[in-house]
Amino acid sequence: MAAAAGLLFLLLGALLPGQNLEEFEKRVTEFTLDNGMHFIVIERHQAPVVSFHALVNSGAVNDPGGKTGLAHMFEHMIGKGTMRVGSNNWPEEERALRTIEKTYDALEAERRKGQLADERRLKALEEELDAAIKAADRYVVQNEFPRVIEQNGGVGFNAGTGLDSTQYFYSLPANRMELWFLLQSEWFRRPVYREFYKERDVVREERRMRIESSPVGKLQEALMTAAFVAHPYKSIVGWASDIENLRATDAALFHETYYVPSNITIAVSGDVDPKQVRALAERYYGRLPRGEMPPGVVTVEPEQYGERRVVVESPTQPYIMIGYRRPDQNHPDDPVFDVISGILASGRTGILYKEMVRDSKVALAAGTAAAFPAAKYPNLFLLYAVPNMGKTVAENEEAIYGILDRLKTGKVDDETLQRVKTKVRAGVIRQLDSNAGLASTLTYYHVNYGDWRVLFKSIDIIGAVTADDVQRVAREYFVPKQRTVAWHVQPNAGDSAAKENAE
Repeated sequence: MAAAAGLLFLLLGALLPGQNLEEFEKRVTEFTLDNGMHFIVIERHQAPVVSFHALVNSGAVNDPGGKTGLAHMFEHMIGKGTMRVGSNNWPEEERALRTIEKTYDALEAERRKGQLADERRLKALEEELDAAIKAADRYVVQNEFPRVIEQNGGVGFNAGTGLDSTQYFYSLPANRMELWFLLQSEWFRRPVYREFYKERDVVREERRMRIESSPVGKLQEALMTAAFVAHPYKSIVGWASDIENLRATDAALFHETYYVPSNITIAVSGDVDPKQVRALAERYYGRLPRGEMPPGVVTVEPEQYGERRVVVESPTQPYIMIGYRRPDQNHPDDPVFDVISGILASGRTGILYKEMVRDSKVALAAGTAAAFPAAKYPNLFLLYAVPNMGKTVAENEEAIYGILDRLKTGKVDDETLQRVKTKVRAGVIRQLDSNAGLASTLTYYHVNYGDWRVLFKSIDIIGAVTADDVQRVAREYFVPKQRTVAWHVQPNAGDSAAKENAE
């Protein structure tokens, strides 16, 4: 215990000079442009490099009805470049892209006629659309956008789409900082939907690999769709039929709605002068029009009136997932779920591993996720297990419930509680050991909690969690009424396996 506490102290000392918020705050500058875009600048002069992290406060949860996967498309569009980067003749390419959409409009109009559609005209329009796409492809300079970044010393160029947000990030030498402001601001101002339909096919293939060809992916999706009957916490990649019908015009409308400056937070971390950062931000990002704040998600998941169970047939290693409904990340009980997750699944010291994997050998693996599939809105506390050879899903489910029941009837001992809280706090601090980690973490806390300083407060909040809190939360939330269970069965064994697991 003393060694763990000492490690935490060393981490604090190395990463947070003076071990307090006041000292760290001296290295942070914040400002908001007139159009509403917020910047966080972190000075770290150890090396002449700088990391950039842009967080758009919109993700798959904001996909319009019938157009799931749309937010994810922007992750694929960032590498396609801008009007000036990625094209060998932008005026001609722009005309060619307009021709694609005009032809697609005609094709969709004919399709909407249903049984009255002219099959010969449909085929002709499909061929015309294919020809228009190929014509536009002639103007594409493949991979020029990431190549320009790499040629200027850039590393880590990437993007990621979650249910709650979409993020763009990479690092550059400090003397190339202006390049990021130029390229990224142009893309935010007006992304070019270059090779949109090619990337749509890539996203469709991604769904095929991550969900349709993945037993765990299919089980996870089945759990989410059973647990969330109304709220759009269902799929990041999107539904197959939606993806296959996404349009560049849909993406343009989504961008106009959600990619407004006031919905974007940017962190710049590294060997920087805050005054220079602000001047560049004003010059490049200040030209973006303000726009209206986008609408939030209004659908609230209705009350659950009983346990939900779903079976997925798969000729694979069995797997079971159990999700309990829990409140969002701003609820006072949020840190308690983090601590419970650590108690149950903190590596080889977690109860699930010790009892289910090491001792009884009922499972090959077992774990938790404190907030699943995301945290901005009410979500799930997830538990999962992989049965050992000769063991069943039902045995694993029973073992998990037995462990949860002990959290309700008894109190976790102080040594375990302190060890877990130290590990959770160290995990928070570990995010701050690099420019990229700092930029990512501070944007996350600013967007999700209104102030990056909540990061420091969260360390104290986790430390204040008590054994009584753990017992209270377990009793309140880990009840059958709030539970959704999903598991695998072998094909042609669904009825008997489902009956066995339901008993």
